[in-house]
Amino acid sequence: MELPVMPPVRPMLAKAVPDIPPGQHYEPKWDGFRAIVYRDGGEVEIGSRNTKPITRYFPEVVAAVLRELPDRCVVDGEIVIATPDAAALDFEALLQRIHPAESRVRLLAQRTPAVLVAFDLLALDDEDCTVLPYAERRARLEAAVPGTGPGVYRTPMTTDLTEAQRWFEAFEGAGLDGVVAKRADLTYQPDKRVMSKIKHERTADCVVAGYRTHKTDDHAVGSLLLGLYDDAGHLASVGVTSSFPMARRRELFDDLQPLVATGADLDAHPWTEAAQASGSRTPREAEGSRWNAGKDLSFTPLRPERVVEVRYDHMEGPRFRHTTQLVRWRPDRDPTSCTYAQLETPVGFDLAQVLAG
Repeated sequence: MELPVMPPVRPMLAKAVPDIPPGQHYEPKWDGFRAIVYRDGGEVEIGSRNTKPITRYFPEVVAAVLRELPDRCVVDGEIVIATPDAAALDFEALLQRIHPAESRVRLLAQRTPAVLVAFDLLALDDEDCTVLPYAERRARLEAAVPGTGPGVYRTPMTTDLTEAQRWFEAFEGAGLDGVVAKRADLTYQPDKRVMSKIKHERTADCVVAGYRTHKTDDHAVGSLLLGLYDDAGHLASVGVTSSFPMARRRELFDDLQPLVATGADLDAHPWTEAAQASGSRTPREAEGSRWNAGKDLSFTPLRPERVVEVRYDHMEGPRFRHTTQLVRWRPDRDPTSCTYAQLETPVGFDLAQVLAG
């Protein structure tokens, strides 16, 4: 492989801002696996956000790249999977694709095929496009990449602030994550937070039903495990909150010791092995790591008596898509009142309409 931009390349990043800035180019913010795709004739390589090769996990994307991208190019984009009805993104299905067995990868490539959504052009033929301003890179991307599928799409783009605000509200129903803003004169700057991202922010009151210790200190809390009650009255694992100073982590460890479930409380805990066997959504099932199979997912169960308010951006199925931010403890809340009903449900929007631009 000989290209003007060679792997590994760390993708250009975005910093969070509260509002959509005026006078820029706007794109939907996709919720998938970031991917830098390199093609040189019959050779294809796909690098992840941290530059690890992920080519083997997406043979159908490789086939689409060979079929639908220019013969020699480097493209920045996102690998995504749609739900079976093609109405929204399915990040859970995407996680399933990171599997060590090739036979499993091939099977899932047929059952839950992924597509590439391209949004930047780093190289074309013998030209390094990273030195060009974004507006020119976008024009060349539009000319070089048809982007109408079935395996490679080109992300929509607008310079109309009103349209971008409409996207921010409407596209969430298709599983998208917000809006990205790019200056017209922005060159491609790997691993630099020079774009802007605007994401939805909401709060929810959750039950604290366990914790994991910090990786460097067994007497400090690494993360609090959060739960919400479903319609059947089961406490489902929905995510974690983990951003605390080290001194606060040690204080939390001491504060939570009286709540550690033992004896009958442990037997009745909603995330015991028996609960896992019955099909309840537990931390071990909800947070399995396919990127790091050796990750320790054990936790200390707590009596579900404490409530915490957290800030989150959006849900992925029945759990928070990203790690939440702690806002405050809520001693005034009854844990049993912390249900899914409090969560805002985005209005549905057809993913096909987003992909169609």
